[in-house]
Amino acid sequence: MIVSKQQLHLLIKNKLHHAGLSESHADTVADVLVHADAKGIHSHGAVRVEYYAERISKGGTNVSPNFTYTETGPCSAVFDGDNGAGHVAAKEAMEHAIKMAQEKGVAVVGVRRIGHSGALSYFVEQASQAGMIGISLCQSDPMVVPFGGSEVYYGTNPIAFSVPGVGDKHITFDMATTVQAWGKVLDARSRHVDIPDTWAVDENGKPTTDPFAVKGLLPIAGPKGYGLMMMVDVLSGILLGLPFGKHVSSMYRDLTQGRELGQLHIVINPAFFTDATLFREHISQVMSELNAIKPAPNVDKVLYPGENSQMEEQRSEQEGIEIVDEIYHFLISDALYNKSYDNKNPFAD
Repeated sequence: MIVSKQQLHLLIKNKLHHAGLSESHADTVADVLVHADAKGIHSHGAVRVEYYAERISKGGTNVSPNFTYTETGPCSAVFDGDNGAGHVAAKEAMEHAIKMAQEKGVAVVGVRRIGHSGALSYFVEQASQAGMIGISLCQSDPMVVPFGGSEVYYGTNPIAFSVPGVGDKHITFDMATTVQAWGKVLDARSRHVDIPDTWAVDENGKPTTDPFAVKGLLPIAGPKGYGLMMMVDVLSGILLGLPFGKHVSSMYRDLTQGRELGQLHIVINPAFFTDATLFREHISQVMSELNAIKPAPNVDKVLYPGENSQMEEQRSEQEGIEIVDEIYHFLISDALYNKSYDNKNPFAD
């Protein structure tokens, strides 16, 4: 099913508002989800709405959160999300971080006690759109086999980075510290397609191409990804006094309870380190020089990080966004959810 960005936004907003979110919070969550779908990151788009709607309706997402923002030092602050929608809390926390960096050069803002916040690229691009460098990292529930282990401990623990070039050009890099995000497995399940055998393992710890047989994800680049996911967990969990590692709550354990997740935003103002105009010109120069590199055999063009997603976003503006029929029919239905995620084993079909 092909829908426009505007149609998809309205469908998602209406569904989440019907589930219990305020209209303004539902609007923000829809923004983040459509941002992901428009970039072709369907694992963090409309596929998540049914789960969100169930958690909202069962009370696991606080629909009237008391957000608090406390500056804890010259360039540091903590934003408490009161277990509200993670997308809304993360967006507001980034707005505070940008203002702090504009005044002081650097901002480090911890975001405490939130729910799932979606694609991190949305938040770091808030910073790059303001002429800043944005970095964000967050926890997720344990579903990754650590290097050398046979049981899950850490989450996919993503990291994102965005930096502005000239005009509205920017480089954005958003990655899970696993070979692929769990949402990619969910997307493969919804589309009934195989996954590469490098993404995950089955119950015996062997590589699998069946998304329904996945029992654990694999860290990217073995011990290097393992180290990165540990770093993310320390900075967005232990640093903020939150549950960590295998103690992080599952998305599906109990949808009546808040998740207590953590996220960390870092914003850097280039003007405090160099000439801001020259900085942006050099970023654009990097983009052009990467594009000009002679491509390898069977490659059309060398792309800078995030360029493929930007091209997909431009295409979606003209041609619309493709979502699977099952998701579309759920969005236009009156049902809050068709299948329950509550207390469901994430590795079950």
